Amino acid sequence: MRRVFAGVVGLALVGTAATAALVMWPVGQEPAKIDLAGDVQRGAYLARASGCIACHTNFEDGGAPLAGGAPLETDFGTFYPPNLTTDVQHGIGGWTAEQFAMAVRQGVSPDGEPYYPTFTYPFYEDFSDQDIADLWAAFQTVAPVAESAPSHEVAFPFNQRWGLKLWRAAYLGDPQTEPVEGRSEAWNRGRELVRGATHCGACHTGRNLAGARIASAVFAGNDALPGGNKAPSILPEDLRERGWTVANLSYALQSGVTPSGDVFGGSMGEVVQNGTRFLSRDDLRAMATYLLDSDLGPEDEIASIPAHGPKLD
Repeated sequence: MRRVFAGVVGLALVGTAATAALVMWPVGQEPAKIDLAGDVQRGAYLARASGCIACHTNFEDGGAPLAGGAPLETDFGTFYPPNLTTDVQHGIGGWTAEQFAMAVRQGVSPDGEPYYPTFTYPFYEDFSDQDIADLWAAFQTVAPVAESAPSHEVAFPFNQRWGLKLWRAAYLGDPQTEPVEGRSEAWNRGRELVRGATHCGACHTGRNLAGARIASAVFAGNDALPGGNKAPSILPEDLRERGWTVANLSYALQSGVTPSGDVFGGSMGEVVQNGTRFLSRDDLRAMATYLLDSDLGPEDEIASIPAHGPKLD
């Protein structure tokens, strides 16, 4: 009996020690100092493309731009995007450019804590230092809002952020936005946007029980989006079968109007209204070009304004 008790105690101690080690396990890497001058207009363009305004503004309740608070209801609980205004106490006004870079590209807070993957940071890993400098410059122009977003409503065990370290180890991978040799400039630009900034795969890829995108189902659609929404397959053959072309898809991403004369609703309507309609014609055509000829293969699975707007590279 004593041996059994001693064994139970030993296992408990080992489990406690392992948990403590996981809690203390650091995530992320301190980025090099970013001294580049940022372009506010280019940063604003990238912020629109990346969905920053769409996610961090509570339009329904008349919230101020980027002040956060719009609820995102998921199977794991309700998440509230934080305040990204220049308020020092409630927003990011007290951050450095390097802390901002770590948050955007690595999903790690200034305190070293991992962000929940409802924040689409996995798609932004390949943002350059210039991208970060431009975004940072743009965010510095946002008026401060002295109000914190509500705390996440997440039950145990999902409220234990240290558990996200295991999630990251299991599911984080390269977004694969780099250009592919032999492809056109437009196709590669579309790949950069679709797989990176505009993060189409965040909605149009199914999720497993851990909330991670399913590697074998990239762009194959998702019937279980937050709020009961659905996202159809955007695989090339499915898009073509539904009558999409480069011309009408790029137009739809700008206008929200589909080839049938209908309009996008739900979350896709919000994507167009607050994001893609601000992109240049060239970028919209590039996205459509890539989506209709993405030629997805095993290497593409998840390991992981004006007429001529600025590029993000």
